[in-house]
Amino acid sequence: MAKGAHSKAEAVYGELKESILSGALEPGRLIDKADLCDRFGVSRFPVSAAVSRLAYDQLVDVAPQHGSFVSRISLKDVRERLFVRQALESEIAAEAAVRMTREDKDALVVNLREAAAAVEADDRATFYAIDVAFHQVLMARLGMVRASEILDGLRVHLERARRLLMSPPGRLREVLSEHKAIVEAVEASDVSAAREAMKRHLGLTGALLETVAQQRPELFSR
Repeated sequence: MAKGAHSKAEAVYGELKESILSGALEPGRLIDKADLCDRFGVSRFPVSAAVSRLAYDQLVDVAPQHGSFVSRISLKDVRERLFVRQALESEIAAEAAVRMTREDKDALVVNLREAAAAVEADDRATFYAIDVAFHQVLMARLGMVRASEILDGLRVHLERARRLLMSPPGRLREVLSEHKAIVEAVEASDVSAAREAMKRHLGLTGALLETVAQQRPELFSR
C-alpha cells in the first residue's frame, strides 16, 4: 500500500474504531462505506482496508452481498473475561494492602481526586480514562508486569462493554464510591477488606451488564 493510501486508511480506521468503542456506532449498525469515502475524501480502497482491520479486531462483521456491520457484544465472552478479571484484580488489591508504600497510596488518592472532578463535570470520556488508570496504578506500583499484560489484554476486549456500562445515570458516582472503598482498605492495610472491595466493585459491574443486556438485547449476542 502506498504511503498516502496507508495514512488515509489509518485515519479511517482510527475514527471508525473510536466510534465503535465509544458507542457512537452501536452494535448491529451498518457501516456506510460511501459516506466514509465522502467524509474523508478518499477512494473506496482505504475504507475497505480499515473495515478489514476492524473485522480482524472482531469489531466488525462482514456479510458478503449484504455489507459490513458493527459486531454485537458477545455476552458469553464479556462474562468470562469479567470472571477472570475479578479473580485476578481482587488478589492484586489484597497484595496492594500489604505492599503499597505511602507514595503508592498517594498516587491512588490523586486518581480519586481527578475522578471526582470528572464526575462533577459529567465528563464520561475523561472519567473512563481515569478509571483505566486507577486499575493500572495498582499493578504498576506493585511491579506486576505479567499481570498487567493479562489485564491489558482483557481490557481491550472489554472496552466496548465497559464504556457502555458507564452510561446509566449515576453510574460514574457509584464507580467513584467503589474505588474509594478500595483505596480506604488499602490505606488501612486491610487485606481482606481490599480484596472484598475490589470483588464487590467488579461484581457490581457484572450485575449491571446483565441488566443492560436485558434492557438493550439488540446490542448483544448470546
